Amino acid sequence: MVFDGHSDLLYDVTRRRLAGEKRVLERRHLRNLEAGGVEGLTLALWVSAHAQSFWKDVPEAKGDRERTDIMLLCMKAELAECPWLELVRTTEEAERAKAAGKKYAFLAVEGMDAIGNELGGIDRYADMGVRLGMLTWNGENLLATGAGGDPYSGLTELGRLAVRRMGERNILVDVSHLNDGGFWDVMKAADGPVIASHSNCRALCDVRRNLTDDQLRTIRENGGVVGLNVHHAFVHTDREKQTAEMLARHAAHMAEVMGMEHVACGFDFCEYFGPGNEGADGLENCSQIRNLFYWLEKLGMNEKEREMIARENFLRVLR
Repeated sequence: MVFDGHSDLLYDVTRRRLAGEKRVLERRHLRNLEAGGVEGLTLALWVSAHAQSFWKDVPEAKGDRERTDIMLLCMKAELAECPWLELVRTTEEAERAKAAGKKYAFLAVEGMDAIGNELGGIDRYADMGVRLGMLTWNGENLLATGAGGDPYSGLTELGRLAVRRMGERNILVDVSHLNDGGFWDVMKAADGPVIASHSNCRALCDVRRNLTDDQLRTIRENGGVVGLNVHHAFVHTDREKQTAEMLARHAAHMAEVMGMEHVACGFDFCEYFGPGNEGADGLENCSQIRNLFYWLEKLGMNEKEREMIARENFLRVLR
């Protein structure tokens, strides 16, 4: 079984529910989740307006906070219609849900633009049940700069305070999408494990969204994990090498640099976003997750090591 540390399914839930659909997860995604062996996942609140064109048709979605509230309402309505999925805050709750035959979901926030300059926004996230948080997406806000901006600018003073407040409220800091300068500032400011929920190795695919070996080692020393990302552009710069086998090689490289206990899954499947968001060949959607583990076995990883990557490592850090 697999724990997927980063999923954008709430994007699909929100846009389809706003268009009048119900039971989106059950009707459009459950079959693939089951085929892929997904026992649990992290659902991300991602409300970047410029990346999600459907918001333009929602008059109430005036800003990031309003969009967050709308997405939360859609999520709650969806969960009420899909009792096979339970929102959890702890690994103990996750294990109970699994024992009851349900899938479980932790809640994350992907970019904290919605809090503006108010650290109380982090308390609101915590009260909602958010357990993982990214300061920013690819752009710049009042806390930090993302991978799409100046690579050298660090956290703002408010961003440093936000990292500390996240620690106080038991929200894991997630550095996926953060720029390099912000990464190093987070590692200095964080009091506890830091994760990169959906990032690969820059040594194998030299793009800003991936991590250098020095960054991987620092996450190891910090006690965190890095989740493998299926997005084709983060697997290899050569289109012919954007494959499930190559993603398995990212896992092997992470294991060599960090140790097996720091490699995890954060697949970021988003084929439902449309063209340009495809997964690597053989990992086009979550029903094909087993293809990755086929290649991990071919690369020499034993059953215990594959289980660590599939679920144990990420859940250990959440615990």
